[in-house]
Amino acid sequence: MEIKQQLISYIAPGAPATRRPASGYLPFLRPEIGFTPKWYRSVLGIDFGEQWHTDPNYRRQTRIEMYIELNKRFSETPIGYVGENTIDLLTGTYGASAIAAIYGIPIRYNEEQWPTSEHQYLSKDELENLTPPDLDQNAFFLSFMEQVAWIGEHEGKIAGYMNWQGVLNNAQRLRGQDIFMDMYMVPERTKHLLDCVCTTMIEAAERLQQEQKRYDDTLSFFTVSNCLVNMVNPGLYEEFLLPFDQKIAAAFEVIGIHNCAWSATPYLEHYAKVPGVAYIDMGIDSDLEKARTLFPEPRRAIMYTPMDVANKTISQIWTDLEQIAQNYGPCDIVAADIEAGTPDSRVTDFIKLCDQISGKFQKTNHIKS
Repeated sequence: MEIKQQLISYIAPGAPATRRPASGYLPFLRPEIGFTPKWYRSVLGIDFGEQWHTDPNYRRQTRIEMYIELNKRFSETPIGYVGENTIDLLTGTYGASAIAAIYGIPIRYNEEQWPTSEHQYLSKDELENLTPPDLDQNAFFLSFMEQVAWIGEHEGKIAGYMNWQGVLNNAQRLRGQDIFMDMYMVPERTKHLLDCVCTTMIEAAERLQQEQKRYDDTLSFFTVSNCLVNMVNPGLYEEFLLPFDQKIAAAFEVIGIHNCAWSATPYLEHYAKVPGVAYIDMGIDSDLEKARTLFPEPRRAIMYTPMDVANKTISQIWTDLEQIAQNYGPCDIVAADIEAGTPDSRVTDFIKLCDQISGKFQKTNHIKS
């Protein structure tokens, strides 16, 4: 099935990796570079605590500082930009904790890290009687939408993307590690929890996109973050999670599937049953040739770990990238979460290697705007 538009990896300054619509010509190997909040704090002294996530004006000031610093250090590569002359005030807000916060799980903020959800889990009785929160009456969501309104009023558009996560990620924040045993012991209650979470994810994303479309013709898309998928076997994914990934896909024009740097091999054939996949990423240990065969149209991506960027030799990185290009390209190479202490020269060299291998394969991938 022909997809409406590809998605590509995108890392806003100070934010975790996410996805955005692709346009124009993409390199055969397209590097997407991102740094941790600690990296920015070490060079700019930015406080990524609660104010950064609740005050869009403060976020605006600090994001401009980060843009300037990136331009100074990496002037030849537009790291962190969603588009020219666009200040993204949305991406990274609340990290990956927004859905859990809608369900009442407090957020723990950190001056030099992304926020996390507190380990305060719902009781069995609360899970039995769980219903999707009414977003019109939800204090956290209403506060977030006030930020969205402020961004639209002051910027003339609402650029950026919230990280609504995936159903298992969010359910784990509500239930803790017991979610994995629950799949065996109380499967119907577990499916009920996943269904509630999925409903909230769709409703929250749709409301945000409705506001964005007041200012711009925004592609309706969703990225599911399956960061914990390797904690369940393929059979459990098919029974408990695939139906909700399919439900999310049915609600939006296209969908992206994020796997972190895990091997996606055991799940690839199940992912192929999700309609409208426009992006998929995975770790380098995945069966890359099989992934390209099953997903010839979506933009593919490799999550290349920050440890490999920092510690592997240039020769080893070249070998990795060449094998990726041969077996998986064209694709994005996502070097996210680069920490303080990684030399700028190593980042620049990594980008140059991607460019050199792209030239070697002498191909580009044209994406319709």
